[in-house]
Amino acid sequence: MNAIDIPYLICSVLSFIPAIVFHEVAHGFAAYKLGDPTAKSQGRLSLNPLKHVDPFGTVIMPALLMLMNMPVFGYAKPVPYNPRYFKNPRKGDLIVGLAGPAANLVMACVAALLLWVIELVVPASAFQNELLFYFCYLYLPLFGLINLFLMFFNLLPIPPLDGSSIFAFILPAKYLPKYYRIQQYALPIFMIVVIAVPYILKVNPIGMYLNATAYNLARLMGLI
Repeated sequence: MNAIDIPYLICSVLSFIPAIVFHEVAHGFAAYKLGDPTAKSQGRLSLNPLKHVDPFGTVIMPALLMLMNMPVFGYAKPVPYNPRYFKNPRKGDLIVGLAGPAANLVMACVAALLLWVIELVVPASAFQNELLFYFCYLYLPLFGLINLFLMFFNLLPIPPLDGSSIFAFILPAKYLPKYYRIQQYALPIFMIVVIAVPYILKVNPIGMYLNATAYNLARLMGLI
C-alpha cells in the first residue's frame, strides 16, 4: 500500500463509521420521539460504534467494494423499533425509515459548509500544512460523499432498505402482510446481485445510480 492509499483508507474508515452510526441512531431517535422506547431500552441510541456494527454490512462488504474500486457503502445492524407504539403505525414507519437518510444528508451538508467556511477564512498558505490539506481536500469530501452514498443507497425501495418504508406507506393495507414476509429474503438476494452483477454482466447498476445521484449532488455542494 503506497503513501497515497494510506490517508485515503484512514479517511474512508473515519468517514464511514460516523456516517452509519448517526444513520442508525437517527432511526432509533425518531422512533423514540414517536413513543417507542425499544431502541433506547436496548442501548441503541448510543454513539458507540460497537453497538451498531454488523460484521458483513459494516466491515466485509465495504472492504470488498473498496478493493473492487466501487463506491463504498454498506449498512449497520438495524436499530429495532416497534410500530405498535406509534399513534399512526404507517406514518410512523415512514418517518423512522426516512430519518436515517435525512441524517446522512445533514452530515453531507455540514461537510460542504465546513469546507466552504475554511476555504473562505483560511489563507491559502495555511494549506501547506499537510494535516489541514488532507482534512479539507480528502477527509471532508470523502465524509460528505460517503454520507450521500449511504443516503441514496438506503433510499432504494428494496426491503429492508429505508426506501422500502416509502413503498410500504403507499401500498394498500391488504398487501402489507405479504410484503413484510418478503423483507426477510430481499436483502441477501440484493447484496448478491450488487456484488455479482458487475462481474458477470460487466454492468454496475448501483454504481450508475450512485454516480447519477450522490456524485452529482456532491458536485453541486462543492465537495468534489
